[in-house]
Amino acid sequence: MAVRYYTDDCNYRLPQKRMTTTWLRDVAAAEGYTLGDVNYIFCSAQRLFEMNRQFLGHDYYTDIITFDYSDLKGSGIVAGDIFIDVETVADNATQYGATRLEEMRRVVVHGVLHLCGQKDKTPRANAQMHRKEDKYLKFWQK
Repeated sequence: MAVRYYTDDCNYRLPQKRMTTTWLRDVAAAEGYTLGDVNYIFCSAQRLFEMNRQFLGHDYYTDIITFDYSDLKGSGIVAGDIFIDVETVADNATQYGATRLEEMRRVVVHGVLHLCGQKDKTPRANAQMHRKEDKYLKFWQK
């Protein structure tokens, strides 16, 4: 079981991959799960836009799409492919007053939280997702 990092149609390199992987394992454990095979694919805005249209039927840009292969009720192992649009993450960092790396970490942990079963489609679920992101971003700083 491993966390792997790839690029597709961009040149982004996530810094501190080993520390990030350890952090994500801790996040999954804190949520009551074991981190399994998770692939992060960093890509361009256009690539993720096309995927959003093809797989989800959405005609808009997004910063992340998570394909969940987890077995939450059986083994408790979370697994999946997490596609992240590095251009939209950079734009969001500017909009929210964060550094690009801080915003990227937020989106990276957002993907794992989705794999752990956290939703974000309703206002209440979205607020809970943001609280969890904030909580786990503090883990990184320790």
